[in-house]
Amino acid sequence: MTDTTQADDASEQLARLGERYFQTQHRYDPYNATLLGLTEFDHLPGSADAEASERAASEFAAIEKEVAALDGAELSDKDSVDRNVLASLVHGAQQDAEHSLWAANASAKSYVSRQALVFQAVPAMTANTADSAERYLERLAGIGAQFDSVGERYALEASHGRVPTTLGVRHSIQQLEGYLALGLEADVLLAPARASRDAATLETATAVVESTIRPAMAGLAQRLRAELLPIGRPDDQVGINQIPGGEQGYLAAVARHTTSELTPAEIHQIGLDVLDEMKTEWTEIGLGALGERDFAVIAERMRSDPALRFETSEQIIGVAESALARANSVRDRYYPAYDIPDCVIEVINPVEAKNTAMAYYRPPAADGSRPGAHCLLATDPGDRYRYEYEALAFHESVPGHHLQLATAQTLDIPRYRRYLDVEACSFNEGWGLYSEQFADEAGLYSDDVARLGMLSFRALRACRLVVDTGLHYYGWSRQRAIQFMWDHTATTTTHITNEVDRYIAWPGQALAYMIGRREILRLRQDAHDALGDAFSIADFHGVVLGSGAVPLTVLADNVTRWQTSVSTRS
Repeated sequence: MTDTTQADDASEQLARLGERYFQTQHRYDPYNATLLGLTEFDHLPGSADAEASERAASEFAAIEKEVAALDGAELSDKDSVDRNVLASLVHGAQQDAEHSLWAANASAKSYVSRQALVFQAVPAMTANTADSAERYLERLAGIGAQFDSVGERYALEASHGRVPTTLGVRHSIQQLEGYLALGLEADVLLAPARASRDAATLETATAVVESTIRPAMAGLAQRLRAELLPIGRPDDQVGINQIPGGEQGYLAAVARHTTSELTPAEIHQIGLDVLDEMKTEWTEIGLGALGERDFAVIAERMRSDPALRFETSEQIIGVAESALARANSVRDRYYPAYDIPDCVIEVINPVEAKNTAMAYYRPPAADGSRPGAHCLLATDPGDRYRYEYEALAFHESVPGHHLQLATAQTLDIPRYRRYLDVEACSFNEGWGLYSEQFADEAGLYSDDVARLGMLSFRALRACRLVVDTGLHYYGWSRQRAIQFMWDHTATTTTHITNEVDRYIAWPGQALAYMIGRREILRLRQDAHDALGDAFSIADFHGVVLGSGAVPLTVLADNVTRWQTSVSTRS
């Protein structure tokens, strides 16, 4: 066999393994596939039972073993990047399925909760063609059984001592009962049917929702209240290390979400260091924005000054739209030219206000049926702060997630790499947080008050390193976590509480933002120092975005190769 034939065989085997991973991952978690813009899994209602997790973990382990056995010498540079990314993805997925921390940690938080994913993903579906309507109705037909399996799984985990938090159980009940309190005319699961303007689709969907889905939701709420609420872990035992297997599960989650070898103790200290480093910026920006130097005074003004709050929901939307327009106007100056669809601003349904973040990004559908969207909360404008929404826009839209994820869909890379979100948190969220800072470097913030929002969010992400590890590694209570964030950020009690509850529900994920940002900044500084006048910020951004979402170790290799090639040409 010739060397060329061997290389072709290795490349083809890698491609097959990548497709096996892609199919396994999205059949195991079809709602996340929908949120990523993949429609081919839209017919699947998913299953929360233990057998589904065991099957997925076993298949991921088999794929990981075959990936490790590939001879790297037979792979091209491009295939080597693919293999390294796949190895990281499949290992993280195997660990996630094996530990299944979500099943022992009932919650209503978006992305992590199996019940919440239904409310988030189904309204994002389309039903305006025969095929999409068929997929939509098929999924609806199985959602009742999916809710039943969620209840069974929670009960099974609890019987093994993996008891959920009282907090998460309460939130789950509130979400279900809040949904059930709305009439069918406002039912979010019927949104695709209403948008299709097809009477038959709407009639069928309404019948399914009314006869099977709503009764299953009511049954799950009752089971949560009767069986799990009385035994839930109290607020001083919310860390995942409080359950059997929780310590090992947390270490796996930290590794998956940061794609690094950093320990929880190291990450905890990094968070403390970043907060200390920010003191000078708080003084400088606070003086320009509010005429104040002292952090405690600045934080109090930011929390209590009514002039810093919105008056209408339209104002919130207007700030986001204006920030996006400014970012788009200078995009070609700092980034390569990418042929991607525009990002739209979409208001989150008020029913999700208590269980979702202030904003999130939803990628465009692969078939072009929906645009990329910066989804944001615009409810209760009097409780929302003007200074926060520009940084949010830069994070979620341009130059943040929209530029990054929509661009990834256009790249000549395997599709298991093209559609990544929670599977590559350290890159995706690191890029989002980096974008908040780079928007400042590009002069995109409207004033110093808006820059305070950037600073406030950075402090929040630094606190995440301290609090997430504090809760799940050091055993902090919920109240201690809330107090720490109150002392070191300028955000409100409500926002802090919502943040801490999110960390409790989703161990490890909150670490991705600051760890990823710091690595991108480190690589940029190293490249700038090495290349001097030959350094191009647009080219650097092109290298960072040019391979899609990758583990931070792979990103470092990519930047090093680019840096070497530029040095050679110079």
